[in-house]
Amino acid sequence: MRLAHLTSAHPRYDTRIFLKMCRSLATNGHDVTLIVADGKGEEQKEGVRILDVGKPGGRLDRMTRATSRVLKAALELDADLYHLHDPELLPVGLKLKRRGKRVIFDAHEDVPKQILSKAYLHPFVRKPISMAIAGFERFACSRLNHVVAATPVIRDKFLALDIRSTDINNFPMLGELDGAVRWEQKAREVCYVGGVFATRGIVEMVSSMEISRTGARLELGGLFIEKDTHEKVKAMPGWVQVDELGFLDRSRVRDVLSRSMAGLVTLHPTPAYLDSLPVKMFEYMSAGLPLIASDFPLWREIVEGNNCGICVDPLDPAAIAEAIDRLVENPDLARRMGENGQRAVHERYNWAIEEKKLLALYDTVLLPKA
Repeated sequence: MRLAHLTSAHPRYDTRIFLKMCRSLATNGHDVTLIVADGKGEEQKEGVRILDVGKPGGRLDRMTRATSRVLKAALELDADLYHLHDPELLPVGLKLKRRGKRVIFDAHEDVPKQILSKAYLHPFVRKPISMAIAGFERFACSRLNHVVAATPVIRDKFLALDIRSTDINNFPMLGELDGAVRWEQKAREVCYVGGVFATRGIVEMVSSMEISRTGARLELGGLFIEKDTHEKVKAMPGWVQVDELGFLDRSRVRDVLSRSMAGLVTLHPTPAYLDSLPVKMFEYMSAGLPLIASDFPLWREIVEGNNCGICVDPLDPAAIAEAIDRLVENPDLARRMGENGQRAVHERYNWAIEEKKLLALYDTVLLPKA
């Protein structure tokens, strides 16, 4: 079957879109095209054709003219099924449906919930905007063939609206992040890998480095999204214990995880994060690292249920520092927790399981029309 994955916002080698979904579909015999908007040109990579409609000039251009270019390229492909990866492409999905196409929307996140936590929006307008987006999302998705949800919680939200939905979790690919560093050779380092925001706990992480008594360093992989937050943490005393690594490709992510003694995922208790399943959590587990994770009910169930880390108050730097020190000072405990997490990934939280769900879903959606 001819399949098209569409994004106007994500990078062409996005882990969920390209590395997992598109490659899995191509490996299993489908003709897969990924339409992107990054200005890097067209290419054929690992069985996937990548079409570039040009880099947008800014957020407004991305949401208007870039989506129009994505629609034009999608129609020219005349694919059997279209898989959308951005909320701004929902109008594109509706237009494709009106032309008789099969369309899936991939809800990576709960966007209406995210709006409630956006600091750049005035508190008085967040709720009305969230409600408006939720209303349009419900309208559009009810007219598509299916919604793929990145977590069971997002899936259940759509099912409650009587919208067909399946969770395809963003779990790690087995073996991708396995490191070669033996536990006794690890440095006194902990790591955070991902986009760097205030709400993802960077201020508290840096504060904890000042409090920690073990001298552990924080390996910080990822780009700062907020300039003021970057300047703030660079001025903090704990910053001398931080190695700012910038953007990391997958091989460098593997290297950082391999030499670290724990992975930090201390996101703030915002509406968008409380029920999320951050990929970094499972990638740390896949690499055999114990977690230092926010004490959210869903996360506590995973961390404590698998005895693979320590849950802390993400707003308390002293609690984060205490967890770091406990693991650094007790490497046998850290190693056992890391092995428990790795075992859980091999048994339950891995892409091989999710790939089967994706292929089965596509078979169902692509069934000949009655």
